Amino acid sequence: MARGILRIRSGGLGRARTAVGFVLAVFIPVLTTTVMSFAPDLNFATHVLVHLTGVMAVAFIGGLWPAVLAAILDSLLLNYFETEPVGTFRINDPQILFAVLVFLGAGIAVSLVVGLSAKRAQEASYARAEAATLLDLARNALVEDDTIAAFLDKVRETFQVRSVGLFTRTSRTGDGWELQAQSGESPPQPPGSAESGDGAYEMADTRTALMVSGRTLTAGERRLLAAHATHLLLLRQRHALQLKLKATAKLAEGNSIRTSILNAVSHDLRTPLAGIKLAVTALQRQKRRLPEDIRDEMLHTIDSYADRLDSLVGNLLDMSRISSGSTAPLTSSVTWRDAIEDALRGLPEGAIRIDLAPDMPAIDADLGMLERVIANIVENALKYAAGSDIAIVGAANGAGVATIEGRRCGELRIVDHGQGVAAADVIAMFEPFQRLDDAPAGLGIGLGLAVAKGFTEAMGGQLSAEPTPGGGLTVVIRLPLSTGDGNPRHALGSEERSEP
Repeated sequence: MARGILRIRSGGLGRARTAVGFVLAVFIPVLTTTVMSFAPDLNFATHVLVHLTGVMAVAFIGGLWPAVLAAILDSLLLNYFETEPVGTFRINDPQILFAVLVFLGAGIAVSLVVGLSAKRAQEASYARAEAATLLDLARNALVEDDTIAAFLDKVRETFQVRSVGLFTRTSRTGDGWELQAQSGESPPQPPGSAESGDGAYEMADTRTALMVSGRTLTAGERRLLAAHATHLLLLRQRHALQLKLKATAKLAEGNSIRTSILNAVSHDLRTPLAGIKLAVTALQRQKRRLPEDIRDEMLHTIDSYADRLDSLVGNLLDMSRISSGSTAPLTSSVTWRDAIEDALRGLPEGAIRIDLAPDMPAIDADLGMLERVIANIVENALKYAAGSDIAIVGAANGAGVATIEGRRCGELRIVDHGQGVAAADVIAMFEPFQRLDDAPAGLGIGLGLAVAKGFTEAMGGQLSAEPTPGGGLTVVIRLPLSTGDGNPRHALGSEERSEP
């Protein structure tokens, strides 16, 4: 429901206002008679008009019955104090008697009209509130996505009841009910048990009921409760559809990943396997007749293809863990330099320029995961920016201005000066199985950056990319600065993850 819940109230002026009306029905006639006694020269008609004004005032404030009481009391006071013989309830002049009777009838008529107008005004106000509530229900059915519990809270506030409950039948043929959700301190009674007392219920369908307890509802409020029950049914159906949609999306994502893995197996994995098989076969058949330099080249080919296979299989396994949510980092206080040394082990010296500030503070990270993140980003830069200047740069003082959930972050930038990536493709670049359109075959299956992003986020950090000034791509790793405790924060460590 929209902001500003419309509270549904029954018709009538209310007990307090009616009580005030009865008090004024006694006080105003007496006050009017007392005041008019100080003007004995006024004629009878003037006295009648003044008293009729008092009756109208009582009618506007207290409604029908207080005004009737005021009219009767005013008639008696006019008869006793203003008609001959004064001091008695007898009237000698027939015209005066007629005037008193007309006054009484007019007072009662005014009371009826005013009371009816007040009732119609209350009904109109209630109708507006009902229409506004129904409009809110219709709007919320399209734009809002309340939970069942939040919707029941709003129903309880709207109808001003003690508790609200959602019940479903326990069997198709039985009369038993099971409480599915509730709002309020005390659980509501099942449908039927409180209907004759201080509660009511409406069926959303044959097996679902919306029950309110705490007061008896009017007929108009029962209609509104039926509308809320229908909205509750739509809300439950929407939630069911959302769950199905999520399941379908997850299934589709799984199918897409399986298809991509099959494509990777059929091409990217078979290519190095074929090269290894060919080199091994040649060595087995021609091992004594091949020159030594050819044998060394074949052994190098086998080693290179084996390393590629190891990287591809490792990325596939890591992506599988990330997709299933089973990555559990063992975070502790580590330094960027330690992770970089491990990540660059095996690369030719000078292939990557390292420019780190000497005072870079420690960060909270899993050393094994961080090493893999840096290695995958560097590998990606070497593939797509080969021959350009590639540098690992630490921000001044080791920290940037960015924060993650209120914690300051350390930043590491891996900068290349290659062809760069279009702004529209930056987000897709971190998706699984994504490669640049012009990437030649054999550059991997597009999992390196996806794994790096998954590991970074698992450690509570952020991974982003931005253009390098002058051309190229800069990948920024942000991780929270160390709190200094150095204690592990999760159950699984890098050693466990390193097992295939």
